[in-house]
Amino acid sequence: MRMRPTLSWTPTEDLPPGSTDLEPVAEALSTGGVLVLSGAGLSTESGIPDYRGEGGSLNRHTPMTYQDFTATAQARRRYWARSHLGWRTFGRARPNAGHRAVAAFARHGLLSGVITQNVDGLHQAAGSEDVVELHGSLDRVVCLSCGALSPRRELARRLEEANAGFEPVAAGINPDGDADLTDEQVGDFRVVPCAVCGGVLKPDVVFFGEAVPPRRVEHCRELVREAASLLVLGSSLTVMSGLRFVRQAARAGKPVLIVNLDPTRGDRHAVTRVALPLGTALTAVAGRLGIPGPAGV
Repeated sequence: MRMRPTLSWTPTEDLPPGSTDLEPVAEALSTGGVLVLSGAGLSTESGIPDYRGEGGSLNRHTPMTYQDFTATAQARRRYWARSHLGWRTFGRARPNAGHRAVAAFARHGLLSGVITQNVDGLHQAAGSEDVVELHGSLDRVVCLSCGALSPRRELARRLEEANAGFEPVAAGINPDGDADLTDEQVGDFRVVPCAVCGGVLKPDVVFFGEAVPPRRVEHCRELVREAASLLVLGSSLTVMSGLRFVRQAARAGKPVLIVNLDPTRGDRHAVTRVALPLGTALTAVAGRLGIPGPAGV
């Protein structure tokens, strides 16, 4: 029997209530050396739902796991049909004020780096550079047989040619770019193989149940070691891939600050959790620091 990955978290202890005081965040940024760790909540204002907040996709959708994807051709057909449709909407998303504020903080020399759990590329679209994509990116596709990487737009073109007339209406789009479709809507969707070796193609993202590449984890650990503080934006920290960096920072005595509307699994390690919408909060912090408003960045 396969173990299912952790998808949800319920507090087992009394956690301090969220604050609306942005001063600790502004103070940390003013001293510089802040490492940002962002999650799906940062992209909700761009029209991409998160996993666990109010209206989060886990309320209606179980993400594809690595084990399920690799197990059967039918699972891959279902995934690629849904992902192909979701990609059209996902690819139209644009950075919001939160992404633009992070890019502005970096330009003003306040950040030591950015780690994102998101696969949407919106940090880079907003102007952030050297972003560590902890869970990969939907912009790329990898072959599980030969390891060849290729652009997602190339795969989209091939899938369109193989599935002319595939135009179902999705019930919703999820943070991983997967669209909600019924089995009837998936129908006999045709999956295309690797153009190099004929192997199985997978988006170059870390699925639930799949490990983050060790070298990437170690790079992130080094960023935590070099940072003065850690600022978590829009992540529930439910999965260990992000929580481990919060724990590392806390053990090293580095301040951990969280901006997230709901309680997180890292709250007990944080000096504060600001319970405000990300765009509003980060725009306000930029104003306090004398940085031009994110809308004009």
